[in-house]
Parts: sequence; structure tokens; C-alpha cells
Amino acid sequence: MNILDKIIVDKRIEVALKKGLIPASQLEKSILFDRKTASLVTNLRNSSSGIIAEHKRRSPSKAVINQKVSVQDVAIGYEKANACGMSVLTDGKYFGGSLDDLIIARAATKLPLLRKEFIIDEYQILEAKAYGADVILLIAAVLTQNEIKALSQFAKSLQLEVLLEVHNQEELEKSLMPSLDMLGVNNRNLKTFDVSTDISKSLSTLIPDDFVKVSESGISSIGAIKDLQPYGYQGFLIGENFMKTEDPGKNAINFIKDLEN
Repeated sequence: MNILDKIIVDKRIEVALKKGLIPASQLEKSILFDRKTASLVTNLRNSSSGIIAEHKRRSPSKAVINQKVSVQDVAIGYEKANACGMSVLTDGKYFGGSLDDLIIARAATKLPLLRKEFIIDEYQILEAKAYGADVILLIAAVLTQNEIKALSQFAKSLQLEVLLEVHNQEELEKSLMPSLDMLGVNNRNLKTFDVSTDISKSLSTLIPDDFVKVSESGISSIGAIKDLQPYGYQGFLIGENFMKTEDPGKNAINFIKDLEN
């Protein structure tokens, strides 16, 4: 069983437990549930940098990345850096995140927030909305075509934008549907954790221009972004590159400034 399969097995147990603790009707009564969402798509289309900056404490491939900085400080820093949006990892067991991180980020910034999570159930989309997210992530590798359709349509009904992540041509072809806003190509093979931006390049021509193209993982230099822009990528998800420094916000400020010059 690879790491992704393990995560999904644990996620099914976690979601079942949460449903027993907090009913969906309670999530719908959240003060943030009726909040007007901010558009990551609009920001990416109008940006010269396209940076989606991530808050991530640890990962299965890198163990600890940064346990010291506060989500609030990171969110404020990313907003000052003029990032297009902020990605917040909410998985606890493998990434050290939580829904509390999302709500703290929401209180600290007006940036569009992506709930970075392994979503397998509509309940998690209700959680995302209740805790202040604007965007959800769906991962094609763990969902059937029908599940992608049902979950993305449900997210759209809550005014949430949808970023769908693929790793290969097969996943991409089963996933193209009008209920998605952004198509993300993950440069990291989730089975081996090897990273190469070649996959973003090879899939770029297969993604219709209706979708904002996002390249994810393994982007640590301005050169890598400039290399991918001619392939039509308007979004770049950067996590470890900022988070492994003492001050992720300050690091993002310098990075985006250099990128835009």
C-alpha cells in the first residue's frame, strides 16, 4: 500500500468519526457559512506572479518542515507579499494541520484560501465552507469520475471554487468537466515522491484554456516558474520553499518581488 492509499484509508475513518461528532446542520450554521467567497481564479488570471503560497508544517516525504511559525504570521506575510492566494493544509496525521489553521488564516487575511485536504466526502466541503475556505482541492488519483463530478458540483453550489489535481494523462482525461475552475498538475509522484516539472510541460497542451492551469510541487526557483509560464501556467503552488525558512512571509515577499522584476 503506497502512502496515498494509507492516507485515504485513515481519512475515511476520520470523516466517519467527525460526522458522528458534528452534524452537517451544525456546520451550515457557522458564522462564516454565508460569507461571500473570494476568487482565486480572478487573482491568478490578473497576476504576473501567480503564486499560491502554502502553510505546511510537515509532510510524509520531508517529516518536519516548520513547526515554529504561527499560521497568523504566515497568512499576514503572504498577503503582504501579494500572493494570489494561500493554501492551508488541514490534514492532521500526515501533515500536522487542522481546521483551526484554516479559521486562524481566515481571521488574519483577505486572501482567497484553499483548503488543502484529501477530500472524499461532501461533509469535508461543508467543513471547508464553515471554516472560511474559498477553494477546495480534489485529487483525481483517489476519486472516480462520478465522485469528481458530484463533489465539484456540490462545491460550486456553495460558491466555492474547485482546483482539481492530476498526476498523469489518464487522470486528466477522466477529469475534464465544466464544474472545475482550475486544473493543477502535481509534479510530485504521490507513490514514489519523486519530483519533476516535465509532467506539467507534457500535460499542458491537453488542458483546455477554459481552466486556469496550476503547477504544483517542486517549484523552488524563479527559473522554474519562468520555464513553465510559456506552457500556459498561470498558477504556481509553493509550500516547502517558503515554509522551510524562519520567516515564510518575508521569504515570499522577496521571491515575488524578484519574480516580477
